[in-house]
This record gives sequence, C-alpha cells and structure tokens, in this order.
Amino acid sequence: MDLYSGQFNKLIEELAALPGIGTKSAQRLAFYIIGMSDARVKRLSDTLIAAKANVHYCSECQNLTDTEMCPICRNERRDHSTIMVVETPQDLAAYEKTGKYEGVYHVLHGAISPMLGIGPGDIRLKELMQRLEKEEIREVIIATNSSLEGETTAMYVSRLIKPLGIRVTRIASGVPVGGDLENIDEITLLRALEGRTEL
Repeated sequence: MDLYSGQFNKLIEELAALPGIGTKSAQRLAFYIIGMSDARVKRLSDTLIAAKANVHYCSECQNLTDTEMCPICRNERRDHSTIMVVETPQDLAAYEKTGKYEGVYHVLHGAISPMLGIGPGDIRLKELMQRLEKEEIREVIIATNSSLEGETTAMYVSRLIKPLGIRVTRIASGVPVGGDLENIDEITLLRALEGRTEL
C-alpha cells in the first residue's frame, strides 16, 4: 500500500536510485526537500541542471571541471613532471585530502575488467599516453585499487609506459592501521611484506 501520493513516491524513487542512498535515506531527503522553501528547491534544481550541462573532463587530466583545465592542472606550483594515475575523481579527492601529494593526476574513469567487458579502450588510457608523449614526465605513480581489476589495470599501464623510459611506481598496499593479521588475506599480507620500509 502506498503511504504517499504519486509525486512524493516518485521523488523517493528517484532519490533511492542514487548510489549509496537507500529507501530510508531517500525518504528523509524527500521530506527535507518538500520542507524547503520554493526558492531553495529552485536553486537546488538549477544547480543540478547547470552542473549536468557544464561539467566535463579536464583537457589535461580527465578530472571533472567546468573550465577547460581543472584547478590542479592550472596550478603552476604543482610538480607537473609527476603524474599519479587513479581510477576515479573520488580517488583523486582522497589523495588531495592528505595534503602531501604535490604532483598532478590522470583519471582513468574505470579499470580494466574483462569479466565486465571493460577493455583498455573503454578507459582514458589513450589520453594518458598522449600526455606522456608531449610532456616532460619523470615518474608515473599508479594508484589504482588493490582489486583484481585495479591490479590488472596497473600491470597494463606499466607495460605501456616502461618502453618510454619513464619511471613507473605503484603505491604500497598492505595491512590497514588497526587491522589484525589473522583476519587479512594472503595477497594483502604479501603486498605488505613486499612494500616494507626500513625503520
């Protein structure tokens, strides 16, 4: 039995279709939106429409931006000779939050996954290779996830870049802080052992 009118149910359905939003969260958001002033709802809807119309890929790194180049690529104080390759803009944001990385990025917008039918041509590899040919790059840091797809992508990218004479590194991965060794899988433990540092 429907508790609400068709329009309200439709709003809940649309919100629940967003990633990470369950039915209860969608209901809370719907109640909040309905309680907002007309001006605030219009500002929200106008912002959504404008973002959809104007946000696109940075011409340099493929991050999301509403200008030709994103603020990171435009920043002359960044080290443009070091590129960190990430899978998504969210991964880029996570590294930026550390405040420690001073190079630039390249966003692949995915990872190679033969099981899902995603090949090298389906992610932004061509754009990365074009960058490497026209810029003076010293190092490419591959920061894809530690998943099977991320590892496959890292190996593929590494094989493409090494013949260019550019240093290729992979982020270390292993035991998370606060993790119990007995609960960690063998591959993660092996990566932690291989990525060990001197104390």
